[in-house]
Amino acid sequence: MTALNRVPSLMARAGTASALTLAAVGGTIAVPGAASEAAAAGLATKALHIAASKKGSPYQWGAIGPNRFDCSGLTLYSFKKAGKKLPRTADQQYNHTRHVSAKSRRAGDLVFFHSGGYVYHVGIYAGKGKIWHAPKTGDVVRLQKIWTRSVSYGRVR
Repeated sequence: MTALNRVPSLMARAGTASALTLAAVGGTIAVPGAASEAAAAGLATKALHIAASKKGSPYQWGAIGPNRFDCSGLTLYSFKKAGKKLPRTADQQYNHTRHVSAKSRRAGDLVFFHSGGYVYHVGIYAGKGKIWHAPKTGDVVRLQKIWTRSVSYGRVR
């Protein structure tokens, strides 16, 4: 983003004269949380690509990779390779994330599947209503459309 593109939001924060001076000298203003949000988005994108690279890997209950996975094993592996440690189970991962609304979800967020208050499955949101996940015994890591509305979203911090 160029300094001129930042002028409207800067004027609201710093006043017209300060924003124009800042733009004229090519400076920037640090917005609290912006750097950490950008870093989280980069981490999530990297984890998403790692999960996708495991397409076709067999499901195995309790497996955390690199060649076999269960659902939370795939998310744990993907984020670990991207540089962020997650807890082992889907329920623990749910409690470890910052919960976001369906409208605020973005690629790389975790998708948690619920039944009666119990988190029973997790995948990585790929966009367009789809997730990368390790579904069940006899299946493989794959991209699939979200099949239920009983989901919530979590952003890895």
